[in-house]
Amino acid sequence: MTSNKQGRVEITLLSIAQYWRIGVNLLTEHYLTQVNHWPKSGCHILAQFDNTSVVVYQAYRPAIGHFAVQHGYFGGEFSLNRMSWIKPNFLWMMYRSGWGTKAGQEVVLAIRLQRAAFDTILAAAVHSSFLPEVYSSEKDWKQAVKRSSVRLQWDPDHHPSGVKLERRTIQLGLRGELLSQYARDWIVNIEDISEFVQQQYQYVQSHNLTRLMTPYEAVYPVKQSDIAKRLRLSAIKTETSP
Repeated sequence: MTSNKQGRVEITLLSIAQYWRIGVNLLTEHYLTQVNHWPKSGCHILAQFDNTSVVVYQAYRPAIGHFAVQHGYFGGEFSLNRMSWIKPNFLWMMYRSGWGTKAGQEVVLAIRLQRAAFDTILAAAVHSSFLPEVYSSEKDWKQAVKRSSVRLQWDPDHHPSGVKLERRTIQLGLRGELLSQYARDWIVNIEDISEFVQQQYQYVQSHNLTRLMTPYEAVYPVKQSDIAKRLRLSAIKTETSP
């Protein structure tokens, strides 16, 4: 386990007394409490963040995952020559990795990035498919794809059981020089949360969601209106009730 060098997560919905640390340095909360405060639909970046950092998730085979935890950066068998996808939403990572049960995704990592770096990634992101409401032409979109080191995808979010939801969640593919910066320069710390994932997956399998804990997440604010519009972020509704 690594030590958490950052301050407390920005908390807007629940009192600090309701947060827990259970075997990980992430702040966690009961899933059934959190879900009531998350948007039910639209495109939103759900993440754990504070004033200086943002947590993203990746899952790797042991050789890559263990190297990253031991050294605090990605190296060894990690390839800088292929696109690497980061996910700020914990449950989306659980869906993609099968709660860490899929081959080659057994080691689940929580990577705390500099918040300024995460904002840089968002500013550079280009959609993985042509959207006429964002790009003036398909030619312009293709040129943007070639120039950018960040690919953006909005995919359906998922219930812990794997059921598809109406809300869309973001994943970001990194390549080139920006991937090199991510792998070495922008990481605050890396934590292996595989044991925590396995513990919580037991509650999912037994349909005991009252005991399921997940990392606390809130809608990440993108303050630059032009970037928010280009990313196609949905407006945040003021009501938080179901």
